[in-house]
Amino acid sequence: MGDSAKQTPLYNWHMSNGAKMGNFGGYDMPLWYNAGPKDEHLAVIRQAGIFDTSHMAAITVKGTRAFELLQRCFSKDLASCIGPQKKQLSAGRCVYGVFPNEKGGVIDDALVYMNDPDIYTIIVNAGMGQAISSHLEAHRQGEDIEIQDLTDKTGKIDVQGPNAAKIVSELIQNPDQVFDKMPYFSFKGDFKGEIVAAGDVRLKDGTPILLSRTGYTGEFGFEIFLMAERTVKLWELIIEAGKSHGALPCGLASRDSLRAGAALPLSHQDIGEWPFVNNPWPFALPFNENGSGFTKDFLGAEALVASENSQYTHVFAGFDPRKVIPGEDVIVLDEKLNSIGTVLTCATDMAIDRHEGKIYSVASEDRPAEMKFRGLCCGFVKTTCQLRPGQIVFLQAGKRKLKVEIVEDIRPNRTARRAMGKMK
Repeated sequence: MGDSAKQTPLYNWHMSNGAKMGNFGGYDMPLWYNAGPKDEHLAVIRQAGIFDTSHMAAITVKGTRAFELLQRCFSKDLASCIGPQKKQLSAGRCVYGVFPNEKGGVIDDALVYMNDPDIYTIIVNAGMGQAISSHLEAHRQGEDIEIQDLTDKTGKIDVQGPNAAKIVSELIQNPDQVFDKMPYFSFKGDFKGEIVAAGDVRLKDGTPILLSRTGYTGEFGFEIFLMAERTVKLWELIIEAGKSHGALPCGLASRDSLRAGAALPLSHQDIGEWPFVNNPWPFALPFNENGSGFTKDFLGAEALVASENSQYTHVFAGFDPRKVIPGEDVIVLDEKLNSIGTVLTCATDMAIDRHEGKIYSVASEDRPAEMKFRGLCCGFVKTTCQLRPGQIVFLQAGKRKLKVEIVEDIRPNRTARRAMGKMK
C-alpha cells in the first residue's frame, strides 16, 4: 500500500471495519475482512457477498457514430451478439469483449452497455479509463463523438450470490417491476451524465442507480452504479439488509478465487499483449457460424486471422487446495516432466472438491452426502503446445510440484445465468 494510491469512497469504512488493505490497480482496496477469504468465498456461493468495486473505470461514448467507433475498436460484433439468435445489442443490454491493439493483443477487457443507439457506457478495469479513452480518441476518424472518462466520478458496489435479489429488493422502489424481464447481461437505470438522470431504478430514498445483472464471480448477482457521494450510504444499507440473508463484505482475495473457479480471466494477467487466440474465451471474438472468420472487421482482426501464435491458454483444476504463486520461476511440466509453459493464475476455490474423479461444488444438489470440501487449486496456464481435457500436467515452483488436470470448466452448478424467477 503506497502513499500515492487512490482511495474509493468506501476507504474509511474499510479501515474502520477491520479490512486488510492492499494496492490493486493503483487503489487501496480491501483484500479481506475479519471473516477471512474462505468464509467470504463460501458466503457468495451459499448466501451473498458484498464487494466495493468503485475502483473500476467508466467511460461514456456519445454521438450518432458511436456505434461505428465501437465496432472498429471493440471485439464483439454489436450488430450480432445477444442470445442464441445473435441479435443486435439493444438499449438495456450489455456485452463482454476486449479492446485489441493492431497486433491482436489485449489493451483491456470490458463490458459495453447500450443506453440508447447514440449513447454507450464502457466499464474497464482500474486505472484503464484514460488508456481506453485515449485509444478511442485515436480511432474516432474525425467523427462528432463525445468520449468522457468518468473515472472516480461513480460509485460501484457488487452484490453477488443466491440471496442477492432478496437483499436488493429491500432497498429499491418497485422491486417486482425492476426484476421483471431482467435476464443475464441486462441492466435497468441510466448511465447518462454521471448517473443522475431520471432512470427507472431508484433506492427507497429516491436516489437513482443503475442496476446491472452482471458480475465477476460466476454466481447470480448485481453490479450497482450510482453517484460517488452516495456510495457509503448505499453500502451501509446493503450491509444492514444483508445481515438476515447471511451476506458478508468481501475483499479482492475472494473475488479472485471466485472468478478463477468460474474460469473468468484477469486482464493483464490471463490476457495481455500476446494475440487473443487459442484461449478459453473465444466467445469474446465475433466468429462466424463455422468459425472460419469474423462477422465484422475491427482493429486487430487481420492480425488475429493471420496469427501463427504457438501459445495456448488452458484451464486447470488441481487435486487439493495447495497452490503456487505465478512468477517467472514457476513453470508447467508435461507428464514426462518437460517444461512446456508458465502459470498465469493459480487460486484455491474453497467451494469445490473431487469425489471419484468428478468435481462437485458445495452448491451441487447431487453431491455425495459424505463429501468434505477442502477446496481445489485452479486457474490458467499458458503453454507452447495444445493440451486436451483430462491431460495431467504439473506446476513446479522451486522444489514444489503440484499435479493438476486440464479441464473445460471448473466450479459446477454456478448460478449467474439462473432465471430471475428462481432467485427472488
